[in-house]
Amino acid sequence: MIQFKKARLNDIPIMQTLVQPEIDTGIILTRSDDEVATNIRSYTLVLDEEKIIGFAALHIHAPDLAEIRSLIIDDAYRGQKVGSRLVEACVEEAHSLGLKRILVLTYMQAFFERLDFVEIPKESLPEHKIWADCIKCKHFPICNEVSLIKTL
Repeated sequence: MIQFKKARLNDIPIMQTLVQPEIDTGIILTRSDDEVATNIRSYTLVLDEEKIIGFAALHIHAPDLAEIRSLIIDDAYRGQKVGSRLVEACVEEAHSLGLKRILVLTYMQAFFERLDFVEIPKESLPEHKIWADCIKCKHFPICNEVSLIKTL
């Protein structure tokens, strides 16, 4: 049975193991245990029974803008709408917080477009986003990610 819950600090080792293959390929940015811990309240986990099978973070940039980050679903569960349900849970949380927009930087454009995100120019992203995160990327400064936004 698939369920969602907020992450706890003792979930960090399993989260890091789950995301490591995507970090290795450069699909997802690396985040230290300390960085995950500092932002632990941002993370929502997906569980199958007691097993963590995915997670995402809803990172707030401004009173009206958040970003879905580090979205990962275990390979065995992909194609079963688990990722879509996780994004929907993040959207619900954003709405409950009073946010107006959610952005993503992704290589999975079609996935997010199915969830009503629309492409925007990367130049329209907040500058602090580019310098705080993108500088850490193994692909920087040649970025092939697509920026998309959803208005709530």
